[in-house]
Amino acid sequence: MARVLDRAVILDRLSRVPGTVGFYYKDLLTGEELCLNENEEYEAASVIKLPMFAAAAKLVSEGRASWEDKLLCKAEDRVPSCGVLRFFDDGIEVSLKTLCALMITISDNMATNIIMRHFGIDRLNAEFKAMGLEKTHIERLLFDSAAGAAGKQNKIVPKEMGMLLEQVWRHEFIDEATSKVVEDILLEQQINHKIPGYLPGHIDVAHKTGEDSGITNDVAVVCAKEPFVLCIATNRTDVPEAERAMREIALMLVGDEQEEE
Repeated sequence: MARVLDRAVILDRLSRVPGTVGFYYKDLLTGEELCLNENEEYEAASVIKLPMFAAAAKLVSEGRASWEDKLLCKAEDRVPSCGVLRFFDDGIEVSLKTLCALMITISDNMATNIIMRHFGIDRLNAEFKAMGLEKTHIERLLFDSAAGAAGKQNKIVPKEMGMLLEQVWRHEFIDEATSKVVEDILLEQQINHKIPGYLPGHIDVAHKTGEDSGITNDVAVVCAKEPFVLCIATNRTDVPEAERAMREIALMLVGDEQEEE
């Protein structure tokens, strides 16, 4: 049975989330969408790591980088959790692919800044534009308190994240091989208390989360029998309440697919 989208119930649930809320849903079989402020910019927190990973994959596919490129991880690169690299010795070399995997699956902040410095913010933003991300952009390194105090923030747009995830799911991001690399690592996500939180374990979710003070975001492809993209960004919010809403809405959208056959 095709999914019946109860728009009023979902929009009502979103209306009870404090702060600013961006929402983008798309049924990947029928193309049906439900949106709220989907083209607005939101403080990204760690969701900025998704387009960064995609940009790195694009550069590798074009021969302008290699997954085997070794990047030096220095003590001066250490920033607070999430992540594991900050516990390693000074001066280790780590491959670009490993850094990307750490950046996505455990949201390693040190790996993220190393990648950002390696490619450069301007270059990454140019790649975002080339990928069709018109407003998603980077303004600063993670944990750059001076830049943050000056009002510089990394921004995402829910619909743009949804478009990127749909391309990956359809294996149309650059090419099939590149899409598969991105998809496989997104499916290894270890931070699963938001969109996947109430979903049955047999439903895979390819996604990237982000959180900071008053911010919680999650952008996902939910690989149900009737797969869908779900991107939710909340800024200046009550984080526990926003995350409850994410879990509840994802469960509503999965509908009757509660038990593994």
